[in-house]
Amino acid sequence: MTKNFNIIIKGVGGQGIVTLVAIIDHAAFLDGFDVRSSELHGLSQREGSVEAHVKFGKKIYSPLVYKGQADLIIGQELLEGLRSVDLGGAQTKFLINTFFSPFIGSIKEQEILSELNKLPKDKLILVPASKTCQEKLGKEVVSSIYLLGYAVGKKLIPLKKEAVLRAINNVIPEKYLELNIGAFKLGHD
Repeated sequence: MTKNFNIIIKGVGGQGIVTLVAIIDHAAFLDGFDVRSSELHGLSQREGSVEAHVKFGKKIYSPLVYKGQADLIIGQELLEGLRSVDLGGAQTKFLINTFFSPFIGSIKEQEILSELNKLPKDKLILVPASKTCQEKLGKEVVSSIYLLGYAVGKKLIPLKKEAVLRAINNVIPEKYLELNIGAFKLGHD
């Protein structure tokens, strides 16, 4: 990897963003990269909008990813994915979970999809991570780990599968380890 890799993760509180950042940080470190992250911006404890930044590469000086500089934006749900569109640049890939959690007065799911589909087809990847995790693993809460597995498997993120699995083993408590490894492998394969 010749340049730094920049990730923005958007979601709502309770979707495992802090855990996802910790795993990416650890995996990048295991792969020999300098890594910096800014874990949270937002109202994570109130199911409000949350944004995290991760940068890794040869030498990283700041954890913040500037507008237009993200290589990958991970949207943990449709509305947050839509809210992240203006943060991307020409090189940005958008990996967005199709999970939708409407609230009173919110934009409709079809309107969100219509707006997202205005992105170039080679830049937008919509994945039913929550639905798949619920159906296959019985828990949708691991959808963020599923998305990471998908990103590694599709080479959207320059991390080795082995490093991510080691990071999961080091970050996740033992009682949740099997579930998280299962989610990662499900997304990867």
